[in-house]
Amino acid sequence: MRRLTLLATTMLLLAAVPASAQSQPAQSGPGNNAVNSADQNNSNKPVAGRNSFTEGQAKSKIEDAGYSNVSSLKKDDQGVWRGKADKAGTKTDVSLDFQGNVNPAK
Repeated sequence: MRRLTLLATTMLLLAAVPASAQSQPAQSGPGNNAVNSADQNNSNKPVAGRNSFTEGQAKSKIEDAGYSNVSSLKKDDQGVWRGKADKAGTKTDVSLDFQGNVNPAK
């Protein structure tokens, strides 16, 4: 009997919750993405922060942003991957921050 009462109470509570509260749509508003696509930067300079990209992932993200011959990648004390790469025939310093922002050195 107690089990039946618990089940009935649970069903009543579930029926009382509005359908809109059960499944929230994904937010598409402003946000600060942890990782950006290659064509979307949050900043024109590297943003310091805890970087979880491996060296291989960092190299791939930089290549996806249009660079080639990525070399000498090292993560600095700000969590930013820094190295050298070619773009449009020019060798340049390049960086990748924890948000996925790829920027040439300025």
